[in-house]
Amino acid sequence: MRYLPRVLDDELDLLISGLPAVSIEGAKGVGKTATAKRRAATTVSLDTNGIKRTARAEPSAVLGGPKPVLLDEWQLVPPLWDAVRRAVDADRAPGQFILAGSALPPREARLHSGAGRITRLRMRPMTLPERGVSQPTVSLADLLAGHRQPVEGRSGLGLADYAEEITASGFPGIRSDPPKLRGRMIGSYIAQIVERDIPELGEDIRRPDELLAWLAAYAAATATTASATKILNSATPGQSDKPSKNTAAAYKALLERIWILDPLPAWIPQFNPLKQLASAPKHNLADPALAARLLGSTSQSLLRANGPYEERTEAGLLAALFESLAALTVRVFAGPLEARVYHLRTHRGEHEVDLIVERPDHRVLAIEVKLGAAPTPAGSKHLNWLEAQIGANLVDKMVITTGEFAYRLEDGAAAVPLGLLGP
Repeated sequence: MRYLPRVLDDELDLLISGLPAVSIEGAKGVGKTATAKRRAATTVSLDTNGIKRTARAEPSAVLGGPKPVLLDEWQLVPPLWDAVRRAVDADRAPGQFILAGSALPPREARLHSGAGRITRLRMRPMTLPERGVSQPTVSLADLLAGHRQPVEGRSGLGLADYAEEITASGFPGIRSDPPKLRGRMIGSYIAQIVERDIPELGEDIRRPDELLAWLAAYAAATATTASATKILNSATPGQSDKPSKNTAAAYKALLERIWILDPLPAWIPQFNPLKQLASAPKHNLADPALAARLLGSTSQSLLRANGPYEERTEAGLLAALFESLAALTVRVFAGPLEARVYHLRTHRGEHEVDLIVERPDHRVLAIEVKLGAAPTPAGSKHLNWLEAQIGANLVDKMVITTGEFAYRLEDGAAAVPLGLLGP
């Protein structure tokens, strides 16, 4: 399969050239192994039984060989983390180890944080430019720099294209499958998580259907701050004997541990001029294609807007999944800039900003996501409210659209089709 360059590539090369150990983390199938193998001189595959037994008996035995050494799926042998940490303590030379993991080890493994020895790097599914379906003309880095330069460009993507990309997935392996089979492959991916990957981590899932129901409930809550109680009721409709809060929390922790849930945290500004901000995260799955599949949606059904799922119509679901795709995109582009991505919502919901990109100096770019070709003045009203509240701490504002052109609105916000946004 042809390697598709990733936004993370340059950042990874920089880290490997200057640091002794880098850990690439993310859901299974996002491309960690393919990316890491291009840099590794030695590959140790921990999902191979013989190597796994050797590593469990003596973790340091698999650390030898030409450097960098890739420890693929290292979480299957958690002591490897501390073995790498000790090796780095003994030798700080750069470019020694790359760890690739599709899950976090259980808390009972009690691993050292690795701070100062192992640098962690998050990998997410591919953005539209990484998939090769768009040519960006607007740089997130430029917007975040705060120069408020003109934006321009013309996108060839329309609403139907975005619906197709939402359901087609950003997982490289699935992208290589024939388009007519991608839905089935996403379904197989979800089934493998529940039937194989989670048990392989030592977790006993006695009722796989129940876990799938929880996944579907989180999918239905995409791009919302739905409460734990609402998600519980969505996952267990009609059940009088509901799972306990501890059970619900355990399911959530497990799905986050394998990077399938990718919640967007709420923004609590360091300089704190804002009052009454909500702290609940926005729910997102690792890839909006997973959410669409769990809810039985296709690109065609999303566009037809033909029928409800719980309280959300297909039309509303398309807007939520488009926002989730935009959030994924911005998070990928923000990583190399050392920027963090949040959302903002006041307690009563009077004001909401879909995405807040915070620079290391705590100044921010504020973003609204709209499922429409041309944003109206109301589309940026929350951005303008935020600018009035924090002044120069807001470096720029943007409305992401499904439209054709990139341009500046009268209030100064950049209107940018998602297909034209790049790193």
